[in-house]
Amino acid sequence: MNPSWRRGAGRTSGRLILGILIPLALALGWELAIRSGLAQGRLLPPPSRVLGTLLALAQSGDLRLHVQATLLRVALGFAAGAGAGILVGALTGTLPLARHLLDPSLQALRAVPSLAWVPLFILWLGILETPKVVLIAVGVFFPVYVGVSGAIASVDRKLVEVGRIFRLSRFALARRILLPAVLPGTLVALRTGLGLGFLFVVAAELMGASEGLGYLLVDGQQFGKPDQILAAILAFAGLGKLADGLLVLATRPLLRWQDVSRGVL
Repeated sequence: MNPSWRRGAGRTSGRLILGILIPLALALGWELAIRSGLAQGRLLPPPSRVLGTLLALAQSGDLRLHVQATLLRVALGFAAGAGAGILVGALTGTLPLARHLLDPSLQALRAVPSLAWVPLFILWLGILETPKVVLIAVGVFFPVYVGVSGAIASVDRKLVEVGRIFRLSRFALARRILLPAVLPGTLVALRTGLGLGFLFVVAAELMGASEGLGYLLVDGQQFGKPDQILAAILAFAGLGKLADGLLVLATRPLLRWQDVSRGVL
């Protein structure tokens, strides 16, 4: 076995163990508090009961159905919102006329709460899947737009001047200087947009959904099932972390050229 690969695997497992220490300690502490009679656990059930609810949902097939519905909505909304955010952000970041024309209106719309869009989208698009995906896309669009536009605006002027000194064409300038300069900020914006996609899917699934993790939350609230609410929250947390990790893993080769201090601090 390659020693460097073994060291990398050891570091990864060590980080994984450190990452779960705090939630594991909190869960064990709450479980012990309920079992010892220090707390009742009526409104905040013990972890064993929440995990039992998750297991029951998984065995019945309901969990898979709800997870698939939520992931499909997030995936479609993220693809649409991120694509539009990158396109419009690049437009306003590179063209002053587009920036002066579009940015004020977009910044004003960015301040509108997510739930404020729900009745309008229901009125326009009905209560099927389209308004849910559109609402998620709106939530993803704004952080990606702001991140891409800001990353382009913050490119060091000296880098562009160096490219012009070497007589790079517009395409070569964009590929060799602008794209590497804006990639880190763009990828951070994509991670933020993905997180907001999971946030907005809850609001989206309030729009007459009969399946999805957001539906599980509402169903648990209406019928007084806190264990189901916490099970849905845990599922959201796990899916969000998994999706974020996959996005980081998929985009890591794009930033391999970076020499950053994070690994040595």
